Amino acid sequence: MNSSTITLFLAGDVMTGRGVDQILPHPGAAKLREGYIRDAHDYVALAEAVNGPIPQPVDPAWPWGDALAIIGEAGPDARLVNLETSVTGDGRFAPDKGIHYRMHPDNIGCLTAAGLDVCVLANNHVLDYGVAGLTETLDVLHAAGLRTAGAGRNAAQAWQPAQVESTHGRVLVFSAGLASSGISPANAAGPDSPGLAFLPDLSGDTAARFLGHVNAVKRDGDLAVASLHWGTNWGYEVPRGHVRFARWLVDGGIDVVHGHSSHHPRPLEIYRSRPIFYGCGDLINDYEGIGGYREFRDSLRLLYFAALDALSRELRELRLVPVQARRMRLERASKNDGEWLSRVLSDASSGFGTRISLAGDGSLAVGVP
Repeated sequence: MNSSTITLFLAGDVMTGRGVDQILPHPGAAKLREGYIRDAHDYVALAEAVNGPIPQPVDPAWPWGDALAIIGEAGPDARLVNLETSVTGDGRFAPDKGIHYRMHPDNIGCLTAAGLDVCVLANNHVLDYGVAGLTETLDVLHAAGLRTAGAGRNAAQAWQPAQVESTHGRVLVFSAGLASSGISPANAAGPDSPGLAFLPDLSGDTAARFLGHVNAVKRDGDLAVASLHWGTNWGYEVPRGHVRFARWLVDGGIDVVHGHSSHHPRPLEIYRSRPIFYGCGDLINDYEGIGGYREFRDSLRLLYFAALDALSRELRELRLVPVQARRMRLERASKNDGEWLSRVLSDASSGFGTRISLAGDGSLAVGVP
């Protein structure tokens, strides 16, 4: 961590439920209601069939693997992920959903082990076990010292940012989700009802309302992050509406746009010296043995480290560290895998004028104008 910059660690989807929950010290109920798999242990078996035996139970830090040392060495001022699972032993399966994710509350050490500061929750899985599951998730995370954004017991709470104090001022994290990621409008928090911070569309009026929440809280010297759950799971194309909306947010005072929902990294842009991540991809999950979409090589994941100027909040350095999921644990990716990620992500981001190269230490260096 440089004394003249403020560094953020960001990542995409962290899903510690289902198979991951089953290998942790306190597994919850394994019953599922999916079309083909009805027991979460089957996801463990699929991963083992691909990459070998997983010791059980594992230490709570197991899923993070080599990422813990990488994050620790970077010494970020704030650590932020999208937590795409409920944390509950309660609640009932939400109806009309084909997939449900939950981690048992006694496995909360899996999240605290990474020293996370903020879990954003405006996504399509935090309500998989209904309002009871959501409220327990909030209670468990807060009791463990984790800040949340994007969900609450009412709309006012859902739209409140998570706040992280740093040497160089506050980091404010605002979280919201869109229907394009699978969120139902019915999940939006109301004046007196629990739910999520929901964006009905990507219009200028919606951007203005989002910025209204920001401007009501942001002070001079604050660094503001907009964390958005949006878009489809696969593909590198960024919809024009996403580009326009992200730029509106930066024009209105957002310093970092943290997009997620896609299962693999999507293009990134540096706009007015601010980073826009259109899709950070998955980080932790139990997807290893699931077939399909192999051309995206979604077992490769990225840790994002953005260093912004302590005064101007302009981007000074952007480094992406490739890791790979093996046996439900993150390992450093090979040089060949890093080269592949560098080439693919650079090609995908070229339309934004973004330059990405493989550094000597195996990380991906993003050219900063």
